[in-house]
Amino acid sequence: MRSFFIQQIARLDNLATNILRAGIVIVFIWIGALKFFTYEADGIVPFVANSPFMRFFYNHPDEYAAHLNKEGAFIVENHQWHIQNNTYGFSKGLGIFLMSLGLLVALHRVAPLWSMWGSILIFLMTLGTLSFLVTTPEAWVGNLGDTDYGFPFLSGRGRLVIKDVVILGGALVTMSQSARLYLQHKGK
Repeated sequence: MRSFFIQQIARLDNLATNILRAGIVIVFIWIGALKFFTYEADGIVPFVANSPFMRFFYNHPDEYAAHLNKEGAFIVENHQWHIQNNTYGFSKGLGIFLMSLGLLVALHRVAPLWSMWGSILIFLMTLGTLSFLVTTPEAWVGNLGDTDYGFPFLSGRGRLVIKDVVILGGALVTMSQSARLYLQHKGK
């Protein structure tokens, strides 16, 4: 009985890869679509403003801390600052990029080469996202009086970012699967 059960589990790799691919597609399209909403654009400001690779997208990255909104809060003065900072323009562009990557990964069966490139871009982008753990002070619990702060105590933002390690691995799996399918089609 145990051997049968283990054999069934051992055969789950194709199903697991398909679920992983569907998860990447759903996450990238959904999160990409959310980038068109104010609260989501406001939420990524500390990451972008502190990133040496992305801060140039904002007009005033050094001023962000005075204009942070709590998730779901709408403060007119902060909103105006974010408009002038290009917070919303950048977020919409990022949303289009993320949704495009999700669609590329979804094209696995019909365009495996394009899907492979989508996975490569997700892999590279995820490395950039993980760099936020080094560049964004808000990724770590601040020293507000408790003895647990700084490394290794991840804040809510830090916990959000660290999960991208899973997407990094998933992108490698989907990249490899699409490359294999492309080579199979090319060999015919």
